[in-house]
Amino acid sequence: MTGNGQGLLWVMRILSAIVLLAIGGIHLFLVFDGVGGLLGTLFVLNAIAALVLAIGMLALRGRLLKLATILSLLFTIASLLSLILALTVGLFGIRETWDFTLVPQTIVVDSIGVVVLAITSVVAFRAPREARTAQAA
Repeated sequence: MTGNGQGLLWVMRILSAIVLLAIGGIHLFLVFDGVGGLLGTLFVLNAIAALVLAIGMLALRGRLLKLATILSLLFTIASLLSLILALTVGLFGIRETWDFTLVPQTIVVDSIGVVVLAITSVVAFRAPREARTAQAA
């Protein structure tokens, strides 16, 4: 991979980790703000998963990094879709409203996260192909 490509991958990995930490941080804040029961437990698990994935985005290399990017993208999509379902038809018997704490902000952060992680995944998966092409030339 060229120096510019490697730099782009690092920037995207850092942005991905920041977005994942923001998603986890929002959910953890909501637990400390009083969300309990099943939803509170799911939010704590979300925060733990976000932290583990963020560490993976920064620490892993090669195939494991590719796996981390895809898992992080799926995690972010699942987080966004869970909130959308809770806002529309309900999820696990829970109906959410737009005026609940951090709902609009969570939609924005999760949406940005989907875009950032999709780009990171593409960059991570293109990296080896670009390196082989540069070596062949």
